[in-house]
Amino acid sequence: MDGPEHRRRAPGMSPERRREMIVRTALPLVGEYGTAVTTGQIARAAGIGEATIFRVFADKDELIDACVAEALRPDGVLDEIAAIAPDAPLHVRLAEAALAMEAHVARIGLVLGALHATGRRGRRGRGADGRGGAGGGDASADRDASADRDASMERTRAALAALLEPDRDRLRLPPEEAADLFTGLIFTRARPPAGPSAPVLSLERLVDVFLHGAITAEGAPE
Repeated sequence: MDGPEHRRRAPGMSPERRREMIVRTALPLVGEYGTAVTTGQIARAAGIGEATIFRVFADKDELIDACVAEALRPDGVLDEIAAIAPDAPLHVRLAEAALAMEAHVARIGLVLGALHATGRRGRRGRGADGRGGAGGGDASADRDASADRDASMERTRAALAALLEPDRDRLRLPPEEAADLFTGLIFTRARPPAGPSAPVLSLERLVDVFLHGAITAEGAPE
């Protein structure tokens, strides 16, 4: 029977690639278990020895920090928006962009929500001695996480504005302002003001109202 000494080694790769592989594996586990996830669970899911994790991460906190940073990264949603056919009808482009944005928002919410529910309020700060949590580091880490979220949303809004650019002459607002408005609608749909039990506007209706307004043609002012 195979014992720990027979556990297969991680494939040869650079430390950076190994970090990326571990983070990709850990991310859904962090979303499920929050801070309760163990490095043993992550190692088993990745098919590596637990010691391999600590060759590239100082501790579990640093690994969770990396997972939070990965969840906030907009690269995936930017790639999906960039892949939308620019000559597709505007309502189709917006519906595809909305799906990509909602998936990104859901991933952020899953990870941050799980961490918050298990007692973690932000990324661990580094004190003056370089160790976690000292000297008000948590407050600094919260500011860093907020700045990361803002930067992520800014890049997403810019990509959405580029998606709207071919229709600039048809829009009542500049593409940049229209992108802000559409992004706000996506967030409102993800977190309805009336609470999670409130009816959720379908993406089709959201896009329709965004493009044509809430008033019917018959009800529009003269």
